[in-house]
Amino acid sequence: MTAHEPITTTDAAGLAPWHDRSLPVADRVDALIGALELDEKIAQLYGVWVGASAEGLDVAPNQHEMSGDVDLDELLPKGLGQLTRPFGTAPVDPGLGALSLARTQRRIVAESRLGIPAVAHEECLAGFATWGATAYPVPLSWAATFSPDLIERMSRRIGDDLRRVGVHQGLAPVLDVVRDARWGRVEETMGEDPFLVGTIGAAYVRGLESAGIVATLKHFVGYSASKAGRNLAPVSVGPRELADVLLPPFETVLREGRPRSVMNAYTDLDGMPTAADATLLTDLLRDTWGFEGTVVADYFSVAFLQTLHGTAGSLADAAASALNAGIDVELPTVHAFGEPLREAISDGRLDEAVLDRALRRVLAQKAELGLLDPDWDPTPAALVGLADDPDAVRGAIDLDPPVNRALAAEVAERAVVLLHNDGTLPLAGDERTPPARIAVIGPTADDRFAVLGCYAFPTHVGVHHPESGDGIALPTLIEALEDEFPDATFSFAGGTSISGGETDGFADAVAAASDADLVVLALGDRAGLFGRGTSGEGCDAESLALPGAQAALLEAVLDAGTPTVVTLLAGRPYTLGTAPERASGIVAAFFAGEEGTHAIAGVLSGRVAPSGRLPVSLPRSAGVHPSTYLAARLAQRNSVSSIDPTPRYPFGHGLAYTSFEWTPLAGEADAVATDGEIGLALRVRNTGGRSGVEVVQLYLHDPVASAVQPVQRLIGFARVELESGEAADIRFDVPLDLAAFTGRDGRRIVEPGELVLSAGRSSDDLVSAHSVRVVGPVRVLGTDRHLRPTVAIEVGVAASARVPAVSGVDG
Repeated sequence: MTAHEPITTTDAAGLAPWHDRSLPVADRVDALIGALELDEKIAQLYGVWVGASAEGLDVAPNQHEMSGDVDLDELLPKGLGQLTRPFGTAPVDPGLGALSLARTQRRIVAESRLGIPAVAHEECLAGFATWGATAYPVPLSWAATFSPDLIERMSRRIGDDLRRVGVHQGLAPVLDVVRDARWGRVEETMGEDPFLVGTIGAAYVRGLESAGIVATLKHFVGYSASKAGRNLAPVSVGPRELADVLLPPFETVLREGRPRSVMNAYTDLDGMPTAADATLLTDLLRDTWGFEGTVVADYFSVAFLQTLHGTAGSLADAAASALNAGIDVELPTVHAFGEPLREAISDGRLDEAVLDRALRRVLAQKAELGLLDPDWDPTPAALVGLADDPDAVRGAIDLDPPVNRALAAEVAERAVVLLHNDGTLPLAGDERTPPARIAVIGPTADDRFAVLGCYAFPTHVGVHHPESGDGIALPTLIEALEDEFPDATFSFAGGTSISGGETDGFADAVAAASDADLVVLALGDRAGLFGRGTSGEGCDAESLALPGAQAALLEAVLDAGTPTVVTLLAGRPYTLGTAPERASGIVAAFFAGEEGTHAIAGVLSGRVAPSGRLPVSLPRSAGVHPSTYLAARLAQRNSVSSIDPTPRYPFGHGLAYTSFEWTPLAGEADAVATDGEIGLALRVRNTGGRSGVEVVQLYLHDPVASAVQPVQRLIGFARVELESGEAADIRFDVPLDLAAFTGRDGRRIVEPGELVLSAGRSSDDLVSAHSVRVVGPVRVLGTDRHLRPTVAIEVGVAASARVPAVSGVDG
């Protein structure tokens, strides 16, 4: 039996071959394809978005222009490929939503000729994006933890919650590498370094897939490199930036996470829309990297080939172009892949064999998910035994249980970054008496949404349904500080709004500061969509100055002279004026989720040891772009330009409340072959009086190369937790593959010459280095190359006496 000879008969028991689990998946799929009519084939390649707003309340680009009423009575007899966001379109009790989804699936099976269930997909960028589900920190905070194991545990919980209600596919993670922090979707990324993005992204995918959820990598590829940081703007990167910065996270996650779906980017890359680019979606993704899953269209991106890119003259042309390139499923709803696709096949613009290619992938995934099994039942386990009745299931599923909140708190606590400290912090412990009078000032201090990104349900959808409430507890920073310091007296002054630019509240803010022993000044963002926030999809910034009048408020409060701790609750890095010179402390938390304010309060008090590190550089100047550490010599400060792009706080920076002593980085050899490996080792000792975390970062510098290289790039890290007086031996075994780059002929190579490997506390604080001479011929690497070093950490208690902590103080 071959793919060209589909099985079309049933067995003796009347079981259709596609229902027969004893057959190979390929045979089951071929049998089903052979039984489907053309309209039924097409129906498997699109989703349906029931209840999507056509009134301008966009949660996807141009949604109000492309959404309309869906006639399920007309569509369902043909079958259906996907259900779009059954939980993420409007507030719904999780139990009721699960019941409704199960009923919809039964209807799809009953009303279609061959009874194929749909794949249900949801957003899960920072937790399951539905009413009442845990709002975890955003991906920028995941990266700040430098804790892939923790992120894998978090995503497993997210996946389990998706499975509990009948969802099959999650649209995450985002693997875009930040190139310009003005881009509104920085909060959705894992920072500006491809190694860190790939490492944390692979961990997230492993967790989601281990729960049985189809993880979807996005946005493939180049989206974050849009011109001027504008959402959905053209991208003009060169082939080396594409190959060495933007593509590596996808390659890493495909190999190490084994995701089953990829989503295209909205981008046009050097004039070629990715939704119609077979060199990316087929030649690279499938033929070179071996990806066998589904490629789903980012929402409306197939139609955008006609409406935004102008490379298709009609929706039929757009459908043919996307399918030929390698897109398998149109999301979020039936559009180009409906009647226009039938038209393209009928008039010969698209070979039906190309449609069958996509269909084979879609049906294989449905088979793997169990949707073609004869005993498939859409009823979630949590509803088994309950009556098929809304009153019976309402409240039956809790998507924000204590175990979730505890995990959200752990991620948030590890993600908070202590940027600056003059010794004022922590405010308690070590025989310190917390301040008696605390003034809490600033627009994010009493905003419960200041910890949420744009894909958290309350900000993404809930703002359009205020009558439903948030669905989860979202303590404000003021409330968290009051819990943390119960004996203190608090005063509050907003000073200004987040983006309105008002200054009439400055006088009250300065008065509150003057009457306090300590000021906590809370600044930052409010996430939204398409201009409804200061951060988030479609909320791009003209500069990296704090929104509205916040920069002026910052200076006014600092002028009051009271010790001030600046807290940044934001979705992107901002310049912080004179705060690095005048503030007592600076803490950054990138949309740290529902437990984020308690994490910030815990860091200020000292209950939580700060351990976050910056996944993006914080700029010195609001108008210098881009400001990423991953830059060549020409991008650094020099004498022939009046602009200094040096960041105020570099990638990888973060302080602790204890001190650490490092031994020099020792290498096992001074020479290594181009196909060899070098061992590196150092010891880190906690020489302070508190427990703490050190993140040892390993950077590579290639002084002379045949193509321009960044001055430093991260190739490994080790997050080490040490008690006071404790030491750890850390070893990196570094394959020379990690020194590879795209050479002049477009191939990835390792060259002979000098390399400098440095251990650092940040990209700009390199403690020690080891130089090695690489010998032998230029080596060309394939897709089986090593992607990371082997890291070993051995922790043991040192015998030396403990000494007071000092390294939480700048300098």
